[in-house]
Amino acid sequence: MNFYSLNNANNQASFREAVIAGIAPDKGLYFPERISPLADAFFNNIESFSNHEIAFKAIHQFVSDDIPDAVLKEIIENVLDFDFPVVELEENVATLELFHGPTMAFKDVGARFMANCLGYFSRGEHTEVTVLVATSGDTGGAVANGFLGVDGVNVVILYPSGKVSDIQEKQLTTLGQNIVAIEVNGTFDDCQSMVKTAFLDTDITNQKKLTSANSINIARWLPQLFYFLFAYKQTKTKGKEIIFSVPSGNFGNICAGMVAQKLGMPVKHFIAATNANAVVPKFMENGTYNPIPSVATISNAMDVGDPSNFIRIRHLYQDNFAKLKENLSSFSFADDTTRAAMKAIHSESGYVTDPHGAVGYLGLKKYQKSNSDTYGIFLETAHPVKFLDVVEDTLGLSPELPPQIQKVMGKEKKSIKINTYEGLKSYLLDS
Repeated sequence: MNFYSLNNANNQASFREAVIAGIAPDKGLYFPERISPLADAFFNNIESFSNHEIAFKAIHQFVSDDIPDAVLKEIIENVLDFDFPVVELEENVATLELFHGPTMAFKDVGARFMANCLGYFSRGEHTEVTVLVATSGDTGGAVANGFLGVDGVNVVILYPSGKVSDIQEKQLTTLGQNIVAIEVNGTFDDCQSMVKTAFLDTDITNQKKLTSANSINIARWLPQLFYFLFAYKQTKTKGKEIIFSVPSGNFGNICAGMVAQKLGMPVKHFIAATNANAVVPKFMENGTYNPIPSVATISNAMDVGDPSNFIRIRHLYQDNFAKLKENLSSFSFADDTTRAAMKAIHSESGYVTDPHGAVGYLGLKKYQKSNSDTYGIFLETAHPVKFLDVVEDTLGLSPELPPQIQKVMGKEKKSIKINTYEGLKSYLLDS
């Protein structure tokens, strides 16, 4: 299978080429040339398959030209070595916990899958690849952990100074080896802009092979469809139409869920729940896409003013606004409403959500007001301990630090501080 640029369908690449390049030469995002639905029998009998078997069947068509089946199975075993439980909180409302991996965030799946793919592709290669990634929070830690020690791959992570949680910062600044953290005096959008500029800068690209580990990279984006299928496997017997509410920042996660739907997964609807960065909710109201500067919120991993992956979602539905609205709703929630939801969930069920999960819960409940006969699953995308200050301030309790977090807390932070793109360029050219 080939992948084509959403800027120009004539610009095509194999899976391997697309992963290594990150984005197309015309700076468009890569998209699969086709999405072939899986057999009905697969979904009818999905509970009889292991998670590894489900993942293999779901991703095979996209990668099989470049990754042999035996290697793909090994990659999936390396990636999916933790659980993805669906936890019911109230009637017709459950959460899909995506925080049981090494960095306790949903991005562990995509980051590890991409790292394993690049590791396989780089075998026998003599040219090193530099993975350049911007993070608003969890991407950095997941990418750092996934690529740590991978031969032939160096990782440079840009993050906005003072706008990630202490634990998130520890996870991306304390590993060393082939991981470098660059602390940017600005916002996530500034970090993302610097990354995109570097890919256009021939002074850099003539010297270094760059790729991206943000969700714009197909190897980061596509494997996120796995856990939507795992959730369906656990809830198909509920006998009601299933809806997913996804806390959304750069929109790669919810887009992957929609690919699972295109594969044939029976799901009624998706809800993109956002914080005050409401570009997509406004688009879903009036059909006009107007990027804006991002604003800081307590759900910082979603502080994105121009979500890169939304173009993929529009393309999935041929940019047909009416068709998109049949499958997607999007709602925005302020910080005070998010805190109130965290309190309500904890009071009623004893469950502790992180602020992103609480936004997902709010989106689900809003949709169910007019669609009550549905079974709703909101994604809990990170362990609440990763946003300890918010949880402590909102709920007055301190979750116990899991082992994954304890091991980084005592380590020394190491970062390179920059103010402008020239700082990044200088580092890349000198390193």
